[in-house]
Amino acid sequence: MPAERPRAPAMVGRALNKAVADATAARWASWPVLVLLMALLVSLLAGCRGAETPVYTTQFIAFDAAVDLSIVGKLKEDAQRASAEVEEDFRFLDYATNAWAPGPMIRVNELLPKGEPFAAPPSLLPLLRQSQVLALESRNLFNPAIGHLLKLWGFHAAEPECRPPPADAAIERLVSAAPSMADLYLDGLMLQSDNQAVRLDFDGIAVGYAMDLAMENLRERGIRHAMLNKGDDVRTMGNRAGRPWRVPVRRGSGTGVLGIIDVVGDTAIFTSSVHGRNFIYEGQIYHDIIDPRTGRPATGLQAVTVMHDGSATVADAAADALMVAGMADWRDVAARLNLRYVLLIDDAGTVHMTPEMAERIELLDDRNDIAITEPVATPVDSGDPSA
Repeated sequence: MPAERPRAPAMVGRALNKAVADATAARWASWPVLVLLMALLVSLLAGCRGAETPVYTTQFIAFDAAVDLSIVGKLKEDAQRASAEVEEDFRFLDYATNAWAPGPMIRVNELLPKGEPFAAPPSLLPLLRQSQVLALESRNLFNPAIGHLLKLWGFHAAEPECRPPPADAAIERLVSAAPSMADLYLDGLMLQSDNQAVRLDFDGIAVGYAMDLAMENLRERGIRHAMLNKGDDVRTMGNRAGRPWRVPVRRGSGTGVLGIIDVVGDTAIFTSSVHGRNFIYEGQIYHDIIDPRTGRPATGLQAVTVMHDGSATVADAAADALMVAGMADWRDVAARLNLRYVLLIDDAGTVHMTPEMAERIELLDDRNDIAITEPVATPVDSGDPSA
C-alpha cells in the first residue's frame, strides 16, 4: 500500500490558495508575478520546516535528583537511542562515584588509609586527575579529600538529619590532619595516599563531569544541539531550534528567578548555594559546602553561579570553591581558575558580578543592590597549594 502523501500545513495551504486567487484575477499578467509567487511559496515552506525542528525531551533520575535532557534536530527514534545512552552513562557514574553506597568508591576509601599502592578503578582516573588540578588551582578550597568531615556533619546521606552540629574537638581533629588531593599519588593505575585522614567524596564535581562526558558522546552520535539540566545546573551544546537556551538563575533565597542567561554553544552554568543539601537546627541552616580550613559550612554567601565556556567539570568545582572563598577571597580564586562569568549573592542580598556576567544576564529582579567587580590578577603559582 503506497505511503500517504504528506499534507501541507494549514498555514501554507491558506497562503497558497490566496496566491493562486490573486494570480488568476491578474490573468498571470507577467512572468515576474509567477517568479514572486514561487519565491513566496519557497519562503513559507522553509519557515515551516524551521518551525517544525524536532525537540525531544526526556527525564531520568541520577545523583539523587531528576535530570532533564533535550535533543534538537533528530528524529524521535534516534533521540531516544541517544538519550538511553546518556541515562546509562549517568547512572553508571552515579554508582562509580558514590562514596557512601556499595561500589568502587567504598573499596578505594577502605584502601587509602593503609598507605600501600593499589589498582584504582579505571573509570575514576580522569576524575582523580582533574580533581587534583582543580584543587591546586583553587588553593584547596575545592577539596574532594574531606569525606570524613562530610560524614561527621551527616552529609553522607541524601537527606541529612536535623541534629546538633558536631563537637568542636571532632572537627578540629580532622581539620588539623589537613587531608587534600595533594596527599594522593597516582602512577598509572596505581593509587596511594600518605594521609590516613583522606576520604574521597566527588559530590562537588561528579555531575559536571557526567554532563561533559554525555555531551561528548552525543557529539560522536552526530548530535549538535542539546541541553542537560539537573536542578540549577545546566550544560548546553548548540541552540534550541535556532534560538538560545534560556537558563534561569535563582534568587539568593532559593525561590523565584533573579535573572535569565541566554546561551548558545558549549556552555555550563552551575550554582552552589546554602539551599542545596542542608539541615536546620535551632533555626540555623547548616549546608554541605564545607570549608576545609575550618571544617564548618562556608559562610558569607547565599549562592554562587559560575558560567564556563565548554566545561561543566570546571564550573561545578568552581562554584563550590567560590562559596568557600567567600567575599574575602573569591576574586583571587576566580582569577586562578580563569573564570570570566561569576555571580555571587552575599548574606545581605547584594549581587556581585564580574563585568562579563553583568553583560550576559538579564536581571528580572531589580530589588537587589548590584556590585560589578573584576577578579584580581594572581602571581605565578609556585606549585605550593597553600601559596
